Amino acid sequence: MSSAHAHTHEHYGHDHAHGHAHDHAHGHDHAHGSVTGKEKKLLFAFVLTTLMMLVEMVGGFWSGSLALVADGGHMLIDALALLLAVAGAWFARRPADARRSYGYGRLEVLAGFVNSLTQFVLVAFIAYEAITRLFEPTHILSGMMLVVALIGLVVNVLVLSTLHGHAHDDVNLAGATLHVIGDLLGSVAAVVAALLVRWMGWNWADPVLSLLVSLLILNSAWRLLRRSSHILLEGVPEGMNTGDVEAALRVADESIRDVHHLHVWQLASGSRMATLHAELHDGASSASAIRAINQVLAERFGIQHVTVQIDSERCPDEMRGCAGPGCR
Repeated sequence: MSSAHAHTHEHYGHDHAHGHAHDHAHGHDHAHGSVTGKEKKLLFAFVLTTLMMLVEMVGGFWSGSLALVADGGHMLIDALALLLAVAGAWFARRPADARRSYGYGRLEVLAGFVNSLTQFVLVAFIAYEAITRLFEPTHILSGMMLVVALIGLVVNVLVLSTLHGHAHDDVNLAGATLHVIGDLLGSVAAVVAALLVRWMGWNWADPVLSLLVSLLILNSAWRLLRRSSHILLEGVPEGMNTGDVEAALRVADESIRDVHHLHVWQLASGSRMATLHAELHDGASSASAIRAINQVLAERFGIQHVTVQIDSERCPDEMRGCAGPGCR
C-alpha cells in the first residue's frame, strides 16, 4: 500500500519537503522462497521448449532439414531465455537491501535485453546456413520433417497460450514470449517447407523460408532491444509525455504555484517512478500539495513511487546554476 509522508529540513537557507509514495514490491510478489504463478508458467514453458528442442534437433539432422535445425537451434536459445526469465522473475522478488535500495526488479529488464541480443546471433546463424544451402542443396526426408514440424507447431501454440496476456509492460516476459513467437513462426515455416519439398520437390523452399523467418525474428528482436535499452537508460515510460504530467500537477491542488525539474522513468516491469520540485504559494500547506501530487501521479499516470521536493522560495538548484532540464 502506497503512503505519502513529508520531511522538512534546512538546505541552502530554504525549507524543503519530500513526499514519497512507496511501492517497494514494484508489482512483484515479495514472498521470497515461494513460486509465483508467473514463474510456474515460465517453468512449464521451459520444460516443453527443452523437450521439443531435442526432438527438432534430432529430427532436423536426421531428415536433413535446415528449417528444423534452425528452429531447434532457436529453441535451444529459447530454453536458455526462458530459464533466464525464471531467474529474473525470482530475483525480482528479492527485497531491497543496504546495497540495492530498489531491490532486484531491474534484473527483468536485463533478461529482456539479453534475450534480444541472442536473437541477433540466431538470425546470423540461420542466414549463413540458408545461403550455403541455396548454393549446395541437400536431400531432405520431407515425411519426417513434416511430422516433427507439426509436433513443434502444436507445442509452440501451447507454450504461447501459457505466456499470452502476461507480457504487458514486462520486458522479461516479453523477451520470453518473443522467443516463443519466433519458434512458432519457425514451426510454420518448417511445415510449409516440408509440404513444398514433399509435393513439389522444391528443396530450395527449406532455406528460403528459413531466411523469411529470420527476418521476422530480427524485426521483433530490434523492437525488444530498443524497449529494454530505453528502460535501462531511464527514459520516460512509453506513451507518457512529461509536459502532460507537469500540466496535470500544476492544477492538482490550489496550493501549487509551479512544478519543475520533473523526471519520470521506469525501474522495472510496471514500476514507474518520479522526482520533481513543487513551488507553493505563500502560506500553503506542503502536506496538502504532496497528497494531491501523489494522488494525481498514481491515478492518472500509474506512478507509485514519488519523491517531491517543496520549494517555498527560489529553487536551490537554480541558485547553484543548475536550471536545465537535465538537473537532478
